[in-house]
Amino acid sequence: MSRYVFKMPDLGEGTVTAEVVEWKVKVGDQVQEDQVIAEVMTDKAAVEIPSPVTGRVVSLTGQPGEMVAVGSELITFDTSGAAPAEAPAAVAAPPAAAPKAQAATVAPALPAAGTPATRVMASPATRRKAHVAGVDLASVAGSGPGGRISAQDIEAAISGKGGAPARPAAAVRRQGVEEIKIIGVRRVIAERMQAAKRNIPHFAYVEEVDVTELESLRQYLNSRQPKGSPSLTYLPFLVAALVRVLEKFPQVNATHDAERNLILRHSAVHVGVATQTPDGLKVPVVKHAEARSLHDIAAEIRRVSEAARSNKATRDELTGSTITVTSLGKLGGIASTPVINAPEVAIVGVNKAVERPVVADGAIEIRRIMNLSSSFDHRFVDGFDAAAMIQALKEKLEHPATIFIQD
Repeated sequence: MSRYVFKMPDLGEGTVTAEVVEWKVKVGDQVQEDQVIAEVMTDKAAVEIPSPVTGRVVSLTGQPGEMVAVGSELITFDTSGAAPAEAPAAVAAPPAAAPKAQAATVAPALPAAGTPATRVMASPATRRKAHVAGVDLASVAGSGPGGRISAQDIEAAISGKGGAPARPAAAVRRQGVEEIKIIGVRRVIAERMQAAKRNIPHFAYVEEVDVTELESLRQYLNSRQPKGSPSLTYLPFLVAALVRVLEKFPQVNATHDAERNLILRHSAVHVGVATQTPDGLKVPVVKHAEARSLHDIAAEIRRVSEAARSNKATRDELTGSTITVTSLGKLGGIASTPVINAPEVAIVGVNKAVERPVVADGAIEIRRIMNLSSSFDHRFVDGFDAAAMIQALKEKLEHPATIFIQD
């Protein structure tokens, strides 16, 4: 038998270890050169690793969730060319144009049950929903990317549209605990959130903004869009206004280089857009927002957000932000305390806009009100400067014409 030992490759940017997220093959499988054999996670991104040779898998190193050092044994192949008489049923077809190990395929699906041939793609929340409803995931056709099963697919199955058993009518006691390893994207999210709250003294500031005029402008611009075009939301207006405001508050458009003990004030405005995905929170980046028009900003927000949700965002699209905006949309609530996306020093949060009675010139009027909930790194942004910046942003949003006028 001719053995080929493949070691964990150097994935760049100073990576010394990588976490095994998912094996795409198992011992005994016959694989082809360039077939994806594993999904690993660095501190920066997820990476799909292709096989360097054609052969049979002899051994694997590391279970999902375990760390493997760069340069240590990852997988061993038998490359003697003696293919099995009958190909194993579990071998997956080689994916087309599999990327090399250095090419990051960001935001992988979380580990799924089953062999590669019977892989069921669904998030832990969707799996729990299916388990509670008594729905067999293997019987559900996924409507998401790559056949991923969504919560909506489970609802369809429950209602009988997907051919799965209906929800039991009688209430019954449930038993058991589902154990979910904290690995991959969820591990990185947990570590970064913990580090941000531990290391950064957050200063929270919440302000009420009257967006009645902004809503009128938004509706007017949407009415002029070609039929079928995506509607403008508040987010591109917020980003456009933020670009203008940051010209006067450069200390907020900054990142902290802890290793060199420096604050880096950026001329460019690279806006991170906190995005909920099936795999957890990701922050794709709208690069050079200062050089984009309103519609260009809106289009780029849609593009990078969809790339993150569909696991197609590149490493470059998920790094390099200088300030982040976050919105829960209709779930925005009254106020929130967003966590800073380190190494940035500020994050601006948007809460839902609702009509409220307000007093104006001694009379009660119905106005559309939205809160901005923001957090700042109090080590580098003083409370006065943080409040002044949000007040300047409020003025732009309450008088939206000023967003497009040079001061």
